[in-house]
Amino acid sequence: MSLTPQVFWAQRHHELYLRVELSDVQNQEISISENVLHFKAQGHGAKGVNDYAFSLEFFEPVKSKFQHRSTQRHVCITVKKSEHCWWSRLTKQERKPLFLSPDFDRWLDESDAEMELRKNEEERISKIRTESRVREDLLFTDSFYDTFHTMADMMYYCQALALLEIINPLIGLVKTGVVPAVMQVLGRNFILFIILGNLEEMQTKGVVFFIFYLWSTIEVFRYPFYMLACIDTEWKLLTWIRYTIWIPLYPLGALSEAVSIVQAIPIFNETGKFSFQLPFPLEVTVGFPVFLVIYLPLQLLGLVINFRHLYKQRRRRLGCRKRKMH
Repeated sequence: MSLTPQVFWAQRHHELYLRVELSDVQNQEISISENVLHFKAQGHGAKGVNDYAFSLEFFEPVKSKFQHRSTQRHVCITVKKSEHCWWSRLTKQERKPLFLSPDFDRWLDESDAEMELRKNEEERISKIRTESRVREDLLFTDSFYDTFHTMADMMYYCQALALLEIINPLIGLVKTGVVPAVMQVLGRNFILFIILGNLEEMQTKGVVFFIFYLWSTIEVFRYPFYMLACIDTEWKLLTWIRYTIWIPLYPLGALSEAVSIVQAIPIFNETGKFSFQLPFPLEVTVGFPVFLVIYLPLQLLGLVINFRHLYKQRRRRLGCRKRKMH
């Protein structure tokens, strides 16, 4: 006949813990059917090596799936309760089986279990918030350094269309200076297509984010102003922003472009891209960085010319309005 092993138990609101005192367990059979746990195994128990078995009908419904783990000293079984609640006892029968005892190593009363539950919930929420912040930080970092690959196609398209800003004043469609438009459009296209578009090493630089951000911020106000002007409509706040926002953004944009050129110079030196050799008898290799070094002061000159042009526009548009008010 099978003997009955000693079984220790404890509970939490959501699960039950059973510890069967058997060592060197073999041929164990564990199942739950109709809310009854059936256990059978061979092992070394209180009465030596023998066949041991027991059955427990639970106080409340439990899930049929369970977990168990055997060690050299005992068998641990974890059973999930169907509902999260605290049981007054383990078995349906009121009289406790003789082989069943509390597991004082894991035992908690209901109030202690509730405190543990709250603590675990707080730790879980804290962990979720920490993971969320980490994901947000990683997302921001990835977005920051992946700006080019995310926005390149759109920037290519927009800057190609920006060539119309040169054509329109040339054909008299708009009344504005041709030279400032040429310097701005060609300068941006030089940075976008030559510096960033041709060097993969530049496409993951942080400066790309600032270049695209500053270019886009300016146009967000400039193009709506032009669209309203086409229908003879003016929004005073937009007009003021359009003729003012360039004051901080143009220098910052020029600085970002200059930084990208400085960062690109050693890369062009290393790759030799766009470098060429002068014909005989000179036979001297002219590196593209030479042109970049020349371009930097020309960029500063272009910024000054654009500043002067935009300042005159601002004074003419906003200054006249002030005189009329007097």
